[in-house]
Amino acid sequence: MEFGLTDEQQQLKEEVRRFADNEVRPNAREYDVEEKFPREIVDAAAEMGLCGVTIPMEYGGAGYDSVDSVLIAEELFAADPGIALSIMAASFGTEAIVEYGTDEQKERFLEPVAMGEAISGAAISEPDTGSDVSSVSTHAEKDGDEWVINGNKMWITNGTVGDFFVVFCKTNPEAEGRYNGFSQIVVEADRDGFEAEKITGKMGIRASDTAELILDGVRVPEENLIGTADAGFLQQMNFFDATRTGVAAQGVGIAKGAAERALEYAQEREQFGRPIGDLQAIQHKLAEMHTNTEAARNLTLKSAWEVDEGGAPNTTLASMAKEFASRVAVEVANEALQIHGGAGYVNDFDVERLYRDAKITQIYEGTTEIQKMIIARELQGKGF
Repeated sequence: MEFGLTDEQQQLKEEVRRFADNEVRPNAREYDVEEKFPREIVDAAAEMGLCGVTIPMEYGGAGYDSVDSVLIAEELFAADPGIALSIMAASFGTEAIVEYGTDEQKERFLEPVAMGEAISGAAISEPDTGSDVSSVSTHAEKDGDEWVINGNKMWITNGTVGDFFVVFCKTNPEAEGRYNGFSQIVVEADRDGFEAEKITGKMGIRASDTAELILDGVRVPEENLIGTADAGFLQQMNFFDATRTGVAAQGVGIAKGAAERALEYAQEREQFGRPIGDLQAIQHKLAEMHTNTEAARNLTLKSAWEVDEGGAPNTTLASMAKEFASRVAVEVANEALQIHGGAGYVNDFDVERLYRDAKITQIYEGTTEIQKMIIARELQGKGF
């Protein structure tokens, strides 16, 4: 069994780390305080191929696999989760187009995102629908050669800055079975009836744009339907192994960033005539933080490797990685702040921001409770 990274993967990590150190970390506080989307940094990241990292090369993307994507996410999120999410979420929703879209859709939608000329989004959650995806009320009706879409979407990343969104909606209310009758349809933000309202006051990841989308009789051409009509739910399920592994990588990155900052502070801060890192209580914290981060990293990499293998879905492992890494992120960020003491309670130090940012990894792409339900069901062979 090979645990080491290839030379190419190691080089990729180093290049992303340099970008994060030079472009992300120095500006993180500003974008967090102002709750401002980091457009200039996202543009710079796009020039490096960090937007749409998994988009195939024939459509302008980097064509990275899941392991590469995990390595990129860890380095970016260690620098600043809000800006990191803005970069990596620039291609949200495109996975559906890559997997199920027509050649025309791929050329039309993927290439601009890969080149940094457009930002996409995935519109699934609704004001009354979070974990239960099959309960969405947004619906699309066929009218001639167009789809007419009505409904609200909530907590949508890139909501006010996105150029188009892959909207999950009900297209056949008469379909039998709880998971049938849903479709994914591309909706451009400049369509009549489309409105986005920015959500402010978030606890964390404030640089990342979040909004409520209002679709009031939005008309899109029938060719904006992705894949087969009424098969959208099963399409969505196919991506969760990869997307939940991606959130696990975010958790690893946050834990890494918090643990590194705590170690640095412990070596510099003096109390009782010596660095606090010499105190056994602090040493134990540091040891546990770095150990748990390494454990989360290995679980996440294994999950990413399984995704790349392309065999039978390993939903159990992906949910394990997501649940564990997100928990480690929260716990390590908490301990990092504790090591900083009162200094960590204000935004003079990055750990205050990482502490707030960590919590979201236990919420989006399926809450901690949902992950545990999935793990238990999969272990018993019951599926969803």
